[in-house]
Amino acid sequence: MENNKFSRYGTADKAFLITGYILLGLFVLAIIVPMLYIIVASFIDPVTLQNQGITFDFSKWTLTAYERVLANKQIWVGFKNSIIYSIIFTVVSVAITMLCAYPMSRADFKGKGFFNIIFVITMFFGGGLIPTYLLISKLGMLNSMWAIILPGAFSVWNMIIARTYYQGIPAELREAAEVDGANDVEFFAKILIPVCTPVIAVLALWQFVGMWNSYFDAMIYLNDASKQPLQLVLRSILIQNQPESGMISDMQSTAQRAQLAELLKYATIIISSLPLLVMYPFFQRYFDAGIMAGSVKG
Repeated sequence: MENNKFSRYGTADKAFLITGYILLGLFVLAIIVPMLYIIVASFIDPVTLQNQGITFDFSKWTLTAYERVLANKQIWVGFKNSIIYSIIFTVVSVAITMLCAYPMSRADFKGKGFFNIIFVITMFFGGGLIPTYLLISKLGMLNSMWAIILPGAFSVWNMIIARTYYQGIPAELREAAEVDGANDVEFFAKILIPVCTPVIAVLALWQFVGMWNSYFDAMIYLNDASKQPLQLVLRSILIQNQPESGMISDMQSTAQRAQLAELLKYATIIISSLPLLVMYPFFQRYFDAGIMAGSVKG
């Protein structure tokens, strides 16, 4: 059936489709090949990895990197902090976004045009790092998780996506709720939110991934090592090439330490990516419906 459909296309269309498939295939390879390299490299003995590179001789494979990473306390502290920060940030962000998007979706909301202008301005202009740091300091949020949660909790782009989704819901639903005596709060909480499950799932996924991968705000505002997320621990390993001392304390030579440090990079990447890989399949069924909402209506 697919071959018959393809044969009906003209020469230009066939060339365009083939080119698109080739580019898509190259794009997929550009993602999969590095990922597979990192997975395989994380299991190979550091000496073999440095001298021979990737090998599928399983006698040269080892779990040393994972054993040392999982035995390190700072990794687990950072892992716990990242999960807590990401969950709280996602809940706060989605709640604020949905609450803000609802009045902005209403045609009878007075001042809608003014607030639209204000929101759009914030998408193009920001206060800058120093004013933001001074504000966080004056609010007494330095070295606390709220310094990395509250400033970025509201996203104008996410609000626009949610507002567009609201606007796609039939007006008859609200009229029926009004006939039954429901006020705005009851309509929003009991009727609208359950209907908006797809867009809520998409926004939650975006915000969770964004906070999970974020490290810059934590690096600026958090000084206590016990409050730092996993990303700062990974940064010291991946960028500064400084694993925690307990990971390589028994290595005698500088060469051994360098080899193990290189191996630890790959293991920490795999471990830090697991929560996202586990979470994504549960949101996949909502993703298409939610992401398409913002492209149908403006």
